[in-house]
Amino acid sequence: MTHRPAAQHYSELQAGSLQTGHLLLLPDGERSAEVQSVLVEDDDFGTPAVVLATLTGGGILRIAAGSTVFVAGPGTGPEDAVSVASEAAAPLQLLDHPDAGEDTAPAAPAVVVPPLPATTPAAAAAAAAAAGPDEDELALIPEPAGTPESVVEAAAAAHPDAMGVMLLSDRLAKGINTKSGSCLKDLSDLAHELFVILKDADGALAVADLLNVLPFDGNPGRWTSVEAALALSSYICRQNGQEDRAEVYEKLLRAPDAMETDPFKARINAKVRQRSLNEPNLYDKEIFRAIDNSNPDAEREWRLLRLEALMFLRAHGGSETIGLKELERRIGNELESVRG
Repeated sequence: MTHRPAAQHYSELQAGSLQTGHLLLLPDGERSAEVQSVLVEDDDFGTPAVVLATLTGGGILRIAAGSTVFVAGPGTGPEDAVSVASEAAAPLQLLDHPDAGEDTAPAAPAVVVPPLPATTPAAAAAAAAAAGPDEDELALIPEPAGTPESVVEAAAAAHPDAMGVMLLSDRLAKGINTKSGSCLKDLSDLAHELFVILKDADGALAVADLLNVLPFDGNPGRWTSVEAALALSSYICRQNGQEDRAEVYEKLLRAPDAMETDPFKARINAKVRQRSLNEPNLYDKEIFRAIDNSNPDAEREWRLLRLEALMFLRAHGGSETIGLKELERRIGNELESVRG
């Protein structure tokens, strides 16, 4: 919801003190919008650099951390606004003098946005990795031996007594449709069943590669199955010493991260993504509850989900909270647990 600002009532405070509920004068100088949430983005040295004010109704206003904000003062109504200007900018007449008449419109504010930080070598390397593998790297992924259905049939024929493989292969034998989320989920589950339970790394890779070559189509639901297959394939190849092939899977896994062309949105997405890597859901409560209830089947299912999450972290090179060595240890423990 937007309001027309009043010019008479305001008080100064620093941009970092901006809070939910304040009204911001928008860059057009004609409307104001309520702040829904505030996030402070630090620079590479950990110093607050930009205040990100998410506005009710949509949109994010970026404010330099060194700015002065003029907040609607005590006793004002919802029609009053908060206007923003950078202290680093040249002096500007943002608001008319308090004695001015009510019909006098305020001057348009100057919203000063700091320049994007220079690209560091580490950031450049990460961007290159997220851009996806080239044709030579993709050649490391072998072509399927026949149709997707025949690949599934071969995997099932190798394990005629495995009930889990039989059930999944029977569903997939009716036809593999890569536009179907349930079909992709079955393929991913089959690859995991082959490796995690039956220790068939080659069969698991053959099935997973049916998914691994699919590009991100913008549908997060379908991509979840592809992500799981890519993470599994990366882990198998690193265990087998196929480091180059593993890196191809990891680049494919991170490729959607480079699809956002707006630098600001890309930085916000990266921040959210890093937070999810630092605080993964490893299903601790669910596993402990299953153990307390003496329900081994439920415990196994939750541990399989934990295993997928750990492999996903491993394919990303770990996180700021869980390193590679710790991930390797945890993955080994989960494999031993579900296989036992």
